[in-house]
Amino acid sequence: MSFHLRFGLECSICLKSYRNPVELPCGDKFCRVCIDGVLDTQEGSGGYSCPECRKRFRSRPVLQRCIPESETAQPLDEFLFEPMESRVFCTQCVDSSVPAVRSCLHCEAYLCDNHLRAHNKGPDHDLSDPTTSLQLRKCSTHNEPFKYYCIKDGSCICVTCSLAGEHRGHQVEILDEASEKKKRKFRNVKHNHLTKREEMEERVQTLQEHSRKVAEKEERVTALFRDLRRRLEDLEKRVLRDISGRAERISISIRDLEIKKEELSRKLRHIEELCNVTDPLTVLQESDTGDLWDTEDGDNEDRERHEELLHDGGGLDVAGVLHTGLSDIITEVNVYFYIQGAADILLDVNTASNKLYIANDRKSISRSGITYNRPETPERFDDFPQVLSSQSFSSGRLYWDVDVGGSDFWRVGMCYPSIERKDLQSGVGRNNRSLGLLRSHNQYFVRRDNNEIPLPTNPSSNRVRIYLDYEAGRISFYDLCDPIRHLHTFTTTFTEPLHAVLCAAKGCIKM
Repeated sequence: MSFHLRFGLECSICLKSYRNPVELPCGDKFCRVCIDGVLDTQEGSGGYSCPECRKRFRSRPVLQRCIPESETAQPLDEFLFEPMESRVFCTQCVDSSVPAVRSCLHCEAYLCDNHLRAHNKGPDHDLSDPTTSLQLRKCSTHNEPFKYYCIKDGSCICVTCSLAGEHRGHQVEILDEASEKKKRKFRNVKHNHLTKREEMEERVQTLQEHSRKVAEKEERVTALFRDLRRRLEDLEKRVLRDISGRAERISISIRDLEIKKEELSRKLRHIEELCNVTDPLTVLQESDTGDLWDTEDGDNEDRERHEELLHDGGGLDVAGVLHTGLSDIITEVNVYFYIQGAADILLDVNTASNKLYIANDRKSISRSGITYNRPETPERFDDFPQVLSSQSFSSGRLYWDVDVGGSDFWRVGMCYPSIERKDLQSGVGRNNRSLGLLRSHNQYFVRRDNNEIPLPTNPSSNRVRIYLDYEAGRISFYDLCDPIRHLHTFTTTFTEPLHAVLCAAKGCIKM
């Protein structure tokens, strides 16, 4: 809402406070009596002018009342600033403030409903919506209402301007038509702005969603590095512990060798004494079975131990330990950042042991004690309650998760399709065709080629992840706690495609 400074405190004619203030079309204010007297003196002079700004008028200007008479008793400074909309009153209603409904540019007057009905309807009397700036709707040169719009100059003009003025010969349009064209442009601009705003809103929503994912990734990265630092510290302790153990074994070996060396020195001194004895009886009476003659006792064992210590055998393969540990950490990073989605694995019923129940969705198994009469096939497991995936994998990096919450005794892993199916060695990890992770009595184990290794980590969640990097020859197992925890990594060179394998000794597990 715009505001207009109505006037100072004094009339510029009488230099006194306003009495019944009115306003000329030019905007200057005077007492009604004062300005009427000035305009009366200008009668017959060929025109009228404002005594303040000297603006000329061809006809006697219509006076517009500024402040209702009922308000003249109020302090004048209360009306110094007033909304322009509240100033559009009928100029014919002198004794009261009646809102105007139309303006007549010809008469420069505001009209209420009553005076509009009695107003001259001639063509020169151009009626429009009431406005406080009638002069802005008329040509300042010819004092005529604007009728046309000059396309070349981009301005509103009167009839005289279009016929004899500076816009003569220009392409012009009627104001309403020009206004409608411009409105159409505004609508097009509005549509474009709305489209752009919608696009921006979509971008904002997309970025907000991306920001949420970035925040989640930040949390995951923080948890990852916290776990990596812990694992690096554990690796450091393990390597240092192995080195310390080897140093202790070397120290013990040196001490044992020093003792044996001293014993040999003693024997040498005694033998030398015997060699210097001149009495033959004394020499011959020395027993042939004494410790002087036992010169090879434990020599082979000492040599093997010596070679073992010199070549870092027996557990001090620092490079190997570091390589394995750091490879596990690299795998951890791969799982967090490079794997895009879990493999969708279905179970192959034709390989399922008759001791297993296979769900209709082919994603879960359970052991209930019931024996199922499935057709006998070469692919079916007989002695172990396990099943293979229908898919095989011979390239790429992928993972899948297994919910093991319904069983305390289970095995999960991967195997070649050439795994034995019909004997006790067909269990996952019991042969050189498979490897896996198993749980028994609240303890994790890994098994490969029938070699079982207990893991120091106790189960802390009901879900495990199997991660395969075929080209790198790596299969890793993770406990899906928070944060995710690496359990073990097998490294080898794969010679066949791999199948996922599930074994439920008790309860239910599902992909």
